[in-house]
Amino acid sequence: MTSLVIVESPNKVRSIAGYLGDGYVVDASVGHIRDLPRGADEVPAAFKGESWARLGVNIDSAFEPIYVVSADKKSQMTKLKKLLKDADELVLATDEDREGEAIAWHLYDELKPKVPVKRIVFNEITKDAIQYAIAHPRDIDMDLVDAQEARRILDRLYGYEVSPVLWKKVMSGLSAGRVQSVATRLVVERERERMAFHVASYWDLEATFDAGEGFDPQRFPAKLFSLDGKRIASGGNFDNTGALTSDKVAHLDEAQAGALADALADQAFTVRSVEEKPYTRRPYAPFRTTTLQQEASRKFGFGAARTMQVAQRLYENGHITYMRTDSTTLSQTALDGARAQVLELYGKEYLPEKPRVYASKVKNAQEAHEAIRPAGESFKTPKQTGLSGDELRLYELIWKRTIASQMNDAKGNSVSIRIGATATTGEDVVFSSSGRTITFYGFLKAYVESNDDAEAEGDDQQTKLPNLSQGQTVTAAELGKAGHETKPPSRFTEASLISELETREIGRPSTYASIVGTIQNRGYVYKKGTALVPAWIAFSVIRLLEQHFPRLIDYNFTAELEDVLDEVANGREDRLNVLTGFWTGSGEGNTGLKRLIENLPDIDARGLATFPIGEDIDLRVGRYGPYVEGPPYTEDAEGKKVPTRANVPDDLPPDELTLDKAKELLSSPTGVEKELGKHPETGLMITAKNGRYGPYVTEALPDDAKKADKPRTASLFKSMDLDTVTLEQAVQLLTLPRVVYVDEDGTEVTAQNGRYGPYLKKGTDSRSLEREEQLLTITEDEVRAIYAQPKTYGRKAAAAPLKELGNDPVSGAPVVAKDGRFGMYVTDGEYNATLRKDDSLETLTPERAYELLAERRAKGPAKKGGKKTAKKATKKTAAKKTTKKPAAKKTTAKKTTTKKA
Repeated sequence: MTSLVIVESPNKVRSIAGYLGDGYVVDASVGHIRDLPRGADEVPAAFKGESWARLGVNIDSAFEPIYVVSADKKSQMTKLKKLLKDADELVLATDEDREGEAIAWHLYDELKPKVPVKRIVFNEITKDAIQYAIAHPRDIDMDLVDAQEARRILDRLYGYEVSPVLWKKVMSGLSAGRVQSVATRLVVERERERMAFHVASYWDLEATFDAGEGFDPQRFPAKLFSLDGKRIASGGNFDNTGALTSDKVAHLDEAQAGALADALADQAFTVRSVEEKPYTRRPYAPFRTTTLQQEASRKFGFGAARTMQVAQRLYENGHITYMRTDSTTLSQTALDGARAQVLELYGKEYLPEKPRVYASKVKNAQEAHEAIRPAGESFKTPKQTGLSGDELRLYELIWKRTIASQMNDAKGNSVSIRIGATATTGEDVVFSSSGRTITFYGFLKAYVESNDDAEAEGDDQQTKLPNLSQGQTVTAAELGKAGHETKPPSRFTEASLISELETREIGRPSTYASIVGTIQNRGYVYKKGTALVPAWIAFSVIRLLEQHFPRLIDYNFTAELEDVLDEVANGREDRLNVLTGFWTGSGEGNTGLKRLIENLPDIDARGLATFPIGEDIDLRVGRYGPYVEGPPYTEDAEGKKVPTRANVPDDLPPDELTLDKAKELLSSPTGVEKELGKHPETGLMITAKNGRYGPYVTEALPDDAKKADKPRTASLFKSMDLDTVTLEQAVQLLTLPRVVYVDEDGTEVTAQNGRYGPYLKKGTDSRSLEREEQLLTITEDEVRAIYAQPKTYGRKAAAAPLKELGNDPVSGAPVVAKDGRFGMYVTDGEYNATLRKDDSLETLTPERAYELLAERRAKGPAKKGGKKTAKKATKKTAAKKTTKKPAAKKTTAKKTTTKKA
């Protein structure tokens, strides 16, 4: 008997085949094998005339989807069908989440097997797990399939109906998504808060007290706590406008703080209270998808996508359990394995009497049944795995977190001391000092979680205070004023955005990495360091959605829709009811997407793209990027007022576009023309302009010019300036590219300016020049001499490093910064990583260099270029009918599942 086992990833095939042995043929679907049509060319001919065909969903008939096999999967499907002909049994072993369940059903529906079918799931790729799964098959869970299909259709309706509105009113090529738009809104709203933020300053006193000889420590720090019974104002007492939120605090300015410090200079300080409490810290729960992404970001600087790529490799190679989960539960096998390792590595005092159980904080957690942990019954230590690089670091993180979750609490003491005095001016002043000592480290021996706030104390940090008693006198060794300013809300990072989405119950663990990636790939958000910054185009998009599709971008509505899809997955809600409610609406004021699109009012496209800065200056989102316009005004030929325009740098965050910055941009605007005079030969006017890519000169076309004619243009040399460029220089620049001579075989030899500097071109043979000025002066003899030399292919003597940055923690090789053809980069001799636009040589730290190299290393070796043979695309002529799932819930895979078109 032969069983055909189909998994999702080709990387699993070899290991699973080895665990199953003879009688099993293992192959992969390579992810999804079919989906809704991605374009009009994929819509089957039988449906092309239908009004709903562009959606790929029959909105007139129970939202039946049209599924087509992806062009890149047809050969794989042919292979699987061929393997199935020789099999006596089909085993569907796709992943255990909703995506995996849907893939299993699509495989079943497309293969149409005539042999018995089994569905198996496993959350780790180990011999025991695979053999257990084979021995305990189940049916395809049609509730999970319905939930996934409903989600896919919702996303298709949203994207295909709302995106065209963006194309018409904002910019072509934009896209809207059910969850991606909400994620973008979060980033935009955070930037709005930063733009509205006003700094507030506040002052307090900082002291170093001396407890006297015999105390350990003798000196300790303290801060001003209260003044005449009122708490001293801190950053949390101010709103975004810089105003105090309470009148019950004492707000000191610099002068008051200085006067108070002087009035306390020679006063006696007495310990008014000493409060000591036992300190207990429980272990962190094992990792789920989002907490793993957040901690990998904090500890290693990994983006969500990179974390999931590394985790996927660890899972497929049998090192960890399934990595897409919102559960914090550990199986009994895992509990036994973790407890055994705690006992072995740390001893009996670190092992609790009973296993620790963690309840999931995620509503409707069900994507998988176990937390992310090392695979197997007995866990391998990081050293035993033989892993290296990113895989070793992530495995060690998961291993430590799992072990620590089954260890005893950390224990210690926390102490709070209040020290008081009376100023010479009569005020009653209280200082506060807090400390913590750890008497038993417990789980902290194995693992300490990082914090998003770099200034916050870690769980393992201690601050020791002297053993003081109430009424004891101490002296102020140091006493002075300290100024502070409130800070705007921090921008989201990938990790904190994922945390926010999870807190709001928007999206699911398996989707977070792709959501964060999508909003960056679409150009709505870009990274500045690790912070996510919204582009101005995102402001226009979110403004349109808020004004005309408020329900679709509402946080609560999006979260409630996730709950409804969970109900479908649990069999308590019908897929058709969900889709109908979303499309047509139900209840008073509950407007469906169809009605919103049909009744869309006139939209002011210019208003969507305009954001006032102040003093008659506006920011506008244009086709080629954002720009500011405003005074000074000029008059055109018809006497109309024309504002000055200036492009906004791509890397300037919206909250940094202040009124002063806008005025600065307008002071040397893009597009301002400077007439240099008429060309001595053509008689056409030559003007100098400041363009998006730098200053240049151009020749005006004559009135009778054809539409196809283009004016001659040339960029200014680096040594030239827009304010001082002359007509003579402009005429010379417009001669480029310049034919120096024609070779004996008729080939033109030209001197021209390119992206990477000045160069000579003779057919396909190019040679670099040292200076731009040579383009205008180089002679035929000089060019022939250059071509007489062997070509060096741009390789020169190795330049000396610009900066040395220590040894890389992964490769152990020395890391240096260098200047290359494409800009500055860091290298360890094996991998090169280009510096980002936010990096500079002056601020480049060793840690940042290691992070850039780690990102480059994760992509693998550079691929060699090669010629590809073009394949002639073939069009599918036969109409592919839609397919239908069984109507009954929990239907076995043996039942007929063919739908009628």
